[in-house]
Amino acid sequence: MPLPTHSPTEHALLVAVERPGQAWAAADSLEELARLVETVEVEVVGSVTQKLSHPLAGTYVGKGKLHEIGERQESLNYDLVVVDDELSPAQQRNLEKALDVKIVDRTALILDVFARRAVTHEGRLQVELAQLEYRLPRLTGLWTHLSRQGVGGVGLRGPGETQLESDRRELGKRIVQIKRELGEVHTHRQLYRDRRKSVPVPVVALVGYTNAGKSTLLNALTGATVMAEDKLFATLDPTTRRTALPSGRDLLVTDTVGFINNLPTLLVAAFRATLEEINEATVLLHVVDVTHPNAAEQMQTVAEVLEELGADDKPVVTALNKIDLLADGADLARVGDPVDIASLLARLGPAAALASNPVPISAQRGFGFEALLARLQVALEEDARFISVRLSVPFARTDLVDLFHRTGRVEQSRFDESGTTIFGQIPAAAVGRFSPYLVVLQNDQSPAQPPLAATTISSPESAA
Repeated sequence: MPLPTHSPTEHALLVAVERPGQAWAAADSLEELARLVETVEVEVVGSVTQKLSHPLAGTYVGKGKLHEIGERQESLNYDLVVVDDELSPAQQRNLEKALDVKIVDRTALILDVFARRAVTHEGRLQVELAQLEYRLPRLTGLWTHLSRQGVGGVGLRGPGETQLESDRRELGKRIVQIKRELGEVHTHRQLYRDRRKSVPVPVVALVGYTNAGKSTLLNALTGATVMAEDKLFATLDPTTRRTALPSGRDLLVTDTVGFINNLPTLLVAAFRATLEEINEATVLLHVVDVTHPNAAEQMQTVAEVLEELGADDKPVVTALNKIDLLADGADLARVGDPVDIASLLARLGPAAALASNPVPISAQRGFGFEALLARLQVALEEDARFISVRLSVPFARTDLVDLFHRTGRVEQSRFDESGTTIFGQIPAAAVGRFSPYLVVLQNDQSPAQPPLAATTISSPESAA
């Protein structure tokens, strides 16, 4: 009977350079790095930091610190060094040569986490693209052993050069193929979004730092069953579900991949098709783990990534999540008053300025959803430029009554022998869909009052 086999656990030493004026303290960044390392089932056995104005071009850390790292190998018994930065190919080669262990930088580690989390074909393609583009400039280092065997000169002439060029060519071909496939995904997503726009249902995109509770919130708001775990990057693939605003208006909510400090540019580029959901959204719902000791730094990171994506000009509502962990079992209703909102914002320090339209919630316990949806409704109506209207339709046009309920806000309905009359508000862009039965009310006339002045919207057919 064969015995079960297990891969031996790797033991990692974490290394970081602390620069003056950096956004994240080295200790906080290393703590996050340790969580990423544990996510790939590697045990952290220690950490080393060095204060420098900038990492050294050759070996990342200074010679003395490099010697210290090497000496600690015997006592810590590490077989892997994880660096809290993206290393250049030269830095990685030099560190591997000096320490004689595997060197993994922050970018490669995040790519590994993403590779483990990717479930769909699209997700796997996007991760593979980022991994290949990361590895391509590092191929030379994989073949330096050939020069020591005498089969290649300074420029790796001969068989070494042939193999290196062959590998580069194969990687290049695969990159082109993946980009072509992702281009088809982009086209498919765009067609889907175009169909979605034909019925003007607003879209709210959940954005935020990884593990802030976005998937839990999506599940609670919409009844979705997206995996929601206390893990970094539990969600990679976007999921869109439907719910309703307090007015009854339909709303689409999209969960997106979480952000992280020093998110590799390669990943941002590779996940372009996924992240486009953010750019296409009507309003962004920024989910913040207000209990996290680095909540302020996380909010700043999210703001920077949104700026990089060109989505920093969109309306934002901020969900201050996980307040149940602060309430300590007390009555959650008290957390919603203005005093407590102020105290929550005070925890964020200067980053409180980034908390647009803040609403305290607990996605896990379902607290604050009524206030959150009401705030989203206001933001969406402001963005859509809602206008007051009166719709008078015959009973045969119940489709327009249904459309009004799904796209607008009904304030009053009346029924008589001629049909249905609705007073309410709809997006200015949707006015033409209700011709010729719609009247735009001026001066915010009350439904109870006869129109003082009105403009009838006529279709070209009725005008003819």
